[in-house]
Amino acid sequence: MSEPTSARAADLTLEEKAALTSGADFWTTKGIERVGIPSLMLTDGPHGLRKQGGATDHLGLAGSIPATCFPPAVGLSASFDPELAERIGVALGNESAIEDVAVILGPGINIKRSPLCGRNFEYMSEDPIVSGVMGAALVRGIQSQGVGSSLKHYAANNQETDRLRVSSDVDPRTLREIYLRGFQRVVEDAQPWTVMCSYNRINGVYASEDPWLLTQVLRDEWGFEGIVVSDWGAVSDRVAGVAAGMDLEMPGSGGRTDAEIVTAVRDGRLAESALDTVADRLIDLARKAQARPAASGPLDVAAHHALAREAAGRSIVLLKNEGGILPLRRTANLAVIGEFARTPRYQGAGSSQINPTRVDSALDEIRHKCTGGVTFAAGFTIGEEAPAAEEAAALREEAVAAAASAHTVVLFLGVPAHEESEGFDRTHIDLPAAQLELLDAIREVNGDIVVVLSNGGVVALPFADRVPAILEAWLLGQAGGGGTADVLFGAVNPSGRLAETIPLRLEDTPAYGSFPGEHGHVHYGEGLLVGYRWYDARRMEVAYPFGHGLSYTSFTYGAAAAATTAEGDVVVTVPVTNTGPRAGREVVQVYVSVPGSSVQRAPRELKTFSSVEIEPGRTAQVSLRIRRADLAYWDVRVDRWIVEGGDYVVEVGASSRDIRTSITVTLEGEKVTLPATLNSSIEEMLDDPVVGAELRASIEEKFGADSQLLKLLGNFPVGRLDGFPLPRDEMVALVERAQRG
Repeated sequence: MSEPTSARAADLTLEEKAALTSGADFWTTKGIERVGIPSLMLTDGPHGLRKQGGATDHLGLAGSIPATCFPPAVGLSASFDPELAERIGVALGNESAIEDVAVILGPGINIKRSPLCGRNFEYMSEDPIVSGVMGAALVRGIQSQGVGSSLKHYAANNQETDRLRVSSDVDPRTLREIYLRGFQRVVEDAQPWTVMCSYNRINGVYASEDPWLLTQVLRDEWGFEGIVVSDWGAVSDRVAGVAAGMDLEMPGSGGRTDAEIVTAVRDGRLAESALDTVADRLIDLARKAQARPAASGPLDVAAHHALAREAAGRSIVLLKNEGGILPLRRTANLAVIGEFARTPRYQGAGSSQINPTRVDSALDEIRHKCTGGVTFAAGFTIGEEAPAAEEAAALREEAVAAAASAHTVVLFLGVPAHEESEGFDRTHIDLPAAQLELLDAIREVNGDIVVVLSNGGVVALPFADRVPAILEAWLLGQAGGGGTADVLFGAVNPSGRLAETIPLRLEDTPAYGSFPGEHGHVHYGEGLLVGYRWYDARRMEVAYPFGHGLSYTSFTYGAAAAATTAEGDVVVTVPVTNTGPRAGREVVQVYVSVPGSSVQRAPRELKTFSSVEIEPGRTAQVSLRIRRADLAYWDVRVDRWIVEGGDYVVEVGASSRDIRTSITVTLEGEKVTLPATLNSSIEEMLDDPVVGAELRASIEEKFGADSQLLKLLGNFPVGRLDGFPLPRDEMVALVERAQRG
């Protein structure tokens, strides 16, 4: 690498500063050779390096170099293991460094508001704590190799429909607690080199030109030190973007927007100091990239494939295992049915498609492990064009015949690639009818069925009570076939957990009826009640709850204990014992509720978790820390985070609906003092630290300690009831004294 540049914005001409703010082409920035500022390469991620060779294009029509395709976020998040995520981040950073890539675009941590979002396969969870913790781990791993990450898509980018223009209309508290909280966690914990602003508008303002989002919140409140890069094609008004704090427009505009910036500075519409700030941040990014140590190559393809296989096995969620049908015996006579077993769907479609170094099929890996005989039948096709009726019937008959002669059927079902992708949203969550009909036909000849699912977004499972075992295998990357076989035969004890709820019906989901909006707006009418919060608040049945996942062993929990630290965090400890026959991982989850809260809360919310490996017969003392900041709610009256004082119920369990032990912790809260006005309520004035005690004494002197009277009139503004509780002139004087403090 060259010596890092010492240039600053002051060393550049106006035209050079403007030139830095947009790309040279689809994937590289402009350099300024005379002052030693290099051109940098950014490439797509987030679950593998997508560096295109030759002429580049955003849609990925040009081929990309081979790279390891790790499990996309839909899979990796189910591991609930930030240490595993960080190791994958290290591998991603290593592959990027070898290819002289400065920034890899990822991770994506937008909330899964609806299961219909076409890009859910590359997002983490319906919960901001899972998204934030796992996202921060990936960033730490990537950047440990001297390569930048790009945290995306900031913010409220929760659908593909009209994604370049739609306005996500969301109230301030929901925006802060659900849709920004994960981003805040990653920025504060891991300082990504870049944050990618999203295409959409937020409450009417494009993310790429929103000073509140990009400067006030991201930089002033959270302390972000890097650059903001646009999503590719997200810029609407480049001059407004510079003023707002949007540093780098990608891809380049051929100089058009550079000229707009120069003109705006010269005619006084844009302060040159704002451009200087942006230019200095971009020079800092170049300096970071220049400081990266030389990467050691070539790529260790085998080692990274082995890591991808480990991650795949850890991402699989065992939803059901009735009668202990799993793990399979190696000597079993198996019928492997379903085209996905032979032709794996291992990643999502769109800009994140990786050219893998190799791809393992589950069919091949099952054949390697099984000595009792494996018969394969495709059963159905997965192409976009439906087969002729005769072909479909023949495929089904072949599959049924194979099932009839086997001891156990391993049936691979899933969503074909053409039904879910970046660029469009799904319209339903059903598996193809042909696959469901095949399952019913197989059940008539063999009931010992293990269903293995391949899908980027959750699907309805109407057959859940009609088959003994179900593996949710998501999209597992290039080694997913091996990881699936490892779990099926017990070489890996499943430990994945659902990072999103599997509903019974689409109609039950929180955003149903408001997704994807209309006429350029989508109203987030469910508010705070996203994902499991919604189902718990309404006491609705679900197919499988958030956090659910089974094991080939069993775990028991002892009584939880809790203590507060000097910083106000809560440390929860719980003994967890492996009471089964084999080693396994348990994902210990801690949820919190505030029964006496003065604001709306979900019945419980995840606040921390830990993936713990425990040997059979052994007990692990699991310690988990709840950050005080994660217990706060956003108070819209004062526009800041507030931790309420009072009792907090801390629940420890194996899922959001499998609570094993709980304890109540009493916390000191933060007093919220609202500015006193004649529109303040009597109750608010009674809480005022300056005049509240005096007002209470006056009321009790005149009316006695009549709680019923205060209950009746306590919410009345003090300026509306002349003579109660004080004559108006006295009340005005009281309010003025409260205002003076």
